[in-house]
Amino acid sequence: MRKKLSVVLVAALTASMAMLGGSAQASTHSAAAAVNLHLVKAGSLTVGMSLTFKPEMYLDAKGKPAGYDVAMVTALAKSLGLKLVIKNIDWAGLIPGLMARKFDMISAGHTATAERAKSVTFSRDYVPYTTILAAKPGTTRAATLAGWNVAGTKITALEGSTAAGLVTSNFSAATLVGFPDQSAAFLEVSTGRADAIVVEEYLAADFIKSNPGQLAVVKLAKPIDVGFGAWAVQLGNFSLQKKLSAFICTNYKSGAMGKMFKKEMGFDLAEMPKACS
Repeated sequence: MRKKLSVVLVAALTASMAMLGGSAQASTHSAAAAVNLHLVKAGSLTVGMSLTFKPEMYLDAKGKPAGYDVAMVTALAKSLGLKLVIKNIDWAGLIPGLMARKFDMISAGHTATAERAKSVTFSRDYVPYTTILAAKPGTTRAATLAGWNVAGTKITALEGSTAAGLVTSNFSAATLVGFPDQSAAFLEVSTGRADAIVVEEYLAADFIKSNPGQLAVVKLAKPIDVGFGAWAVQLGNFSLQKKLSAFICTNYKSGAMGKMFKKEMGFDLAEMPKACS
């Protein structure tokens, strides 16, 4: 009986040591990943997002993160063997939050401008954007840039966005009215307090679908701009940047990225501007 008890105790002790060893090994692996990728928290990929841009990124009816960007970062975290943590904050606070190490990366479709690149490091592009002009239906203004580039004209846009910069560069005689919230920028026009909005086409389409008769796309000869958005990481974190860009390339070439985009956004993914090697 004593012999059997000893065997049981040894077996239990061995199992406990194995479990502790496995736990320590997993912990060490997570810690190593955090060091190698300079993560805010070992074992987790913390992503800053602004979940107010349906269908790209938003909160669904159950209050859960949804949309193309959410699908992308979910697959990204899984590929890296990390737990996904999404922090939902105002769009204007994303880059400052990243700089303050509140999260590891931003997934909000930022255009990789030279000015932003002074503060953060960008991955390769992962999402296309077509920027348009929208106004109240029935406007009598000419459907030209010149027709809207008139003193006294108020054009809204999201503060600090590429769209805001496009208002300044294309409608210098007009007045830019910036808002920290995209919905407020739409409402300012739909209620007649501003004349037009410069915004991404997919956002305008969603607003028009949800609010019939309140806004219409101004039929310019061509879009105001066609650009692409990238992920952003902390300045100089090239280890994580390379992982993100490799993930984008792998999933772009395999077609998985295109499928996610079509499912969430409702139209085909445009060809990315830089070829994957």
